[in-house]
Amino acid sequence: MFVGIVRIELHLPAARSLKDKRSVVKSLKERIRQRVQASVAEVDHQDLWQRAALGVAVVSGEKRQIDEKLQAVRSLVLSTHEAELLEWEEQEA
Repeated sequence: MFVGIVRIELHLPAARSLKDKRSVVKSLKERIRQRVQASVAEVDHQDLWQRAALGVAVVSGEKRQIDEKLQAVRSLVLSTHEAELLEWEEQEA
């Protein structure tokens, strides 16, 4: 069994309130869950309007699938126009 874990730091420049931020973060989390079938949670910066940190985990029987799933997550994050990727910290277990 292989596990891939990534911490994603985001900047949300258009967010003017926590409500704006929650809308963007919730939408991104749902897209990741549906398209990649990954576990995802907001893990830091809950009180900041324009920052978010997400933790994402994927599990598979093959390392190649972990790499593919994490690349799909990265693509989804990069295609989100409301968020800018600041940091991508990947780990494997």
